[in-house]
Amino acid sequence: MGWSSVTARAPGFGSAGATGGATGGDGETVHPVGSQLLWGDPDPLWAVGDWRPDEVRVVKVDDQNRIAVLGTCGASDEELRVGLVAARGGALRHLTAWSGSYTAVVQVGRRVMVCGDLAGVRPVFHTPWAGGTAYATAALPLADLIEANLDFGYLAALLAAPDVPAALQDSTPYEGVRRIPPGHALILRAGAREIAGYEPVASLAVAAPTADADSAVDGVRDALVEAVRARLAAPRHVPGADIDPGPVPGMGPAERRAARGMPVPGIGADLSGGPASGTLALLAAGLPGAPGTVLGHGTGAGERLLAVTFNDLAVKGREAELERAGTLAANPRLHHVVVTGGEEVLPYAELEGPLTDEPGPSLVTAARHRARLASGSADHFTGYGARQVLDAHPARLADLLMDRKRRHLVRPVAALAKADGSVLVPARVYGAARKLSRTPYLAGVEGLADRLLHKRFEEPAGAVGASLAALTWARPGPAARWLTGEALAEVSVRLTGATTRASVGPGQRPGDFRARSALTRHAADLRILEQAAEVRFQRLHAPFLDNQVVRACHALPESLRVRPGARAAILRTVLEGAGVADLPPGWGAPSHASSTAAARTGLRVAVDELVALFDTPLLAQAGLVEARVVRKALRAAADGEPLPLEGLADLVSLELWLRRLLERRGTCWTGTPARQRAVPEGIRPQRGALGAGAGRG
Repeated sequence: MGWSSVTARAPGFGSAGATGGATGGDGETVHPVGSQLLWGDPDPLWAVGDWRPDEVRVVKVDDQNRIAVLGTCGASDEELRVGLVAARGGALRHLTAWSGSYTAVVQVGRRVMVCGDLAGVRPVFHTPWAGGTAYATAALPLADLIEANLDFGYLAALLAAPDVPAALQDSTPYEGVRRIPPGHALILRAGAREIAGYEPVASLAVAAPTADADSAVDGVRDALVEAVRARLAAPRHVPGADIDPGPVPGMGPAERRAARGMPVPGIGADLSGGPASGTLALLAAGLPGAPGTVLGHGTGAGERLLAVTFNDLAVKGREAELERAGTLAANPRLHHVVVTGGEEVLPYAELEGPLTDEPGPSLVTAARHRARLASGSADHFTGYGARQVLDAHPARLADLLMDRKRRHLVRPVAALAKADGSVLVPARVYGAARKLSRTPYLAGVEGLADRLLHKRFEEPAGAVGASLAALTWARPGPAARWLTGEALAEVSVRLTGATTRASVGPGQRPGDFRARSALTRHAADLRILEQAAEVRFQRLHAPFLDNQVVRACHALPESLRVRPGARAAILRTVLEGAGVADLPPGWGAPSHASSTAAARTGLRVAVDELVALFDTPLLAQAGLVEARVVRKALRAAADGEPLPLEGLADLVSLELWLRRLLERRGTCWTGTPARQRAVPEGIRPQRGALGAGAGRG
């Protein structure tokens, strides 16, 4: 959805006044490109890009006590006022407790507070500037502001250990630009910067109290219903909704909009064999009110919800999934649309695209997602994040051992033994879980540093092997095997430095810690996907990543999570509680196989272009890879060798991102003649908010 930014100033930033400009320490006045001023001097705040009127709200007591909420927020204005009062007393968690997905900015006197979310899909960044601190919910505008260089040490860590916070630390791809962790807020007060956590986590010594299974699932249902309702309650008119894209022979208005990459006005959802997106579609269609398209527009489906199923003609074996989607679409409140695609939407089919705030593996699949989303509605529900918040990370088996709940290991271990067909599986899994439960965090990080330094990437194969490899505090990323020795050594030094600085571990149990890290990584990838596959005038909604839904899912007992098929069972119970009981046979079956097949097919089709991409790669110039090694790996994977396809996607995506970044001309800021000349025509400001909060004591 583009970059979202909230920027603050400290002494020397300057004053916005009536014009909304800001002055740096050298006297330069800068303005964010494509912005509207929400409030002015002395601490100006801007909204940037194509915000809808209902997505930007400002509630204030006076000019020194006010709150701005940007995004989808289920709170009323009166609830925002209550939140403002609570924030004056330091209750930041209250600002994150409303339904929806949003960024809250609070000013109390000369104190400015910006809350990040729990998943990390709405991050907060900061950097020293003009004698104070600038902060944003995107990294690129801050990098433009301070003219930052690339941080290749961070990029190496992103390839070598993308799920390890100790490797990534608080860095970004840009030197000097830092991020705050999920579940934290940035506070500027009297020139001082503070990063404060607002969310309790499970202690390493004492497990967090959890509700019983039934009440926990009820909590997930209530949170999901409120998350969906918050989207349905918002006004559904969007800019461009009344624009007819123009005549195309044989096409109606909906087809013309889709052909030109414009969404159908109204509410829609993904509909497939996956239980998460199907759950959201059925919840949205079943809630009271009119969830579907606006009368007189789009599909002509009246008030029905537009349900989209993607049929990949280049990948076989999805017949059962499509049949289940068709059965669900028989619901009279759903209008089913099947989007077909061939080789033109396979992964790697499109190597050109927009510059995103950060690199991410979704850059190689953007065309595939855009083809699906372009046939969706202006407000489109997706099931992203459900796997990360509902499923049991394999490392959670160690948490059960720490709590002396060995009997709950029986079901997951039996399922792994059945899949592998070996009687040795239970002993191997139990031994790995027991070892992890007794391994200190720092020892686990030091073990990863040693593995990277000595290039030890061997891991067991198969489903059991993946679970065994995940039973650790930290593990190498899938692209690590192709990095140079120098790059791996630098990441190893970063990890060793992290263990030297830390006197204790993360204060969490290994399973809970690994699950939260995986959620953060997934949310970051989704944020990049929204930017890479953006459809103009469309909002992509991922309710499973809302704060309230994440909290409800965290309350699920470990014993419930580790059961085979737990996610589908939980979502089935959620739907039954909402009045949806008739689900087709096989609903909730895993659908990873088709994604893997599509990735391998796309790699095989595009191998020549990918090899050419790595003839003289920027990654090699930076010393991160050797070009010939990557070219050999691409050819081998295209020939069917069992190499980690996710690692190759990481390498290709980062190379594409670096090329787009270096080809870019312009800046997110303007104001002085020099900056105005640097801003080229055709730059569309990415949606976000940007402000200035003084830190002067």
